[in-house]
Amino acid sequence: MAVVLKRKAAPGTQMQIAPMIDVVFLMLIYFMVSSTLEKQEADVSFELPGTVEQASPLELPDEQVVEIRADGRVVVNEYAYDVPEAGRFVELAGMLSRFRETSEAGRIDAVVVLAPEDGASHQTVVRVLDACSAAGIEAVNFALGEDGF
Repeated sequence: MAVVLKRKAAPGTQMQIAPMIDVVFLMLIYFMVSSTLEKQEADVSFELPGTVEQASPLELPDEQVVEIRADGRVVVNEYAYDVPEAGRFVELAGMLSRFRETSEAGRIDAVVVLAPEDGASHQTVVRVLDACSAAGIEAVNFALGEDGF
């Protein structure tokens, strides 16, 4: 007769998860409360300088003369802007935009006078007009030649 031995199942060791979650939350709260809060750079309040309106008009040049040379160069105050091969005159538009902003702050009208030389291409004149438009200048005049035509 064979004896069959039955083994008792060992009590399983199970980990209780609920107390472990409680301990983790308590540690999280402890570290959050005990940490030092530093001010980030974005939280520091400061004001950037802005534009100041003048009470009376300033003595600024009321117009900029833009010379358009026959070789395609665009010159303002003896300084050549951009290159003749450029599709758009970005530097010129930036300068004219600053001129307009300064004129508005000084309460004067921004006027641009185009002075094309004989032989200047019409395409260059149109590019300069586009730069004036991009700068927001509405008062654009053309200089007359020596004989008034």
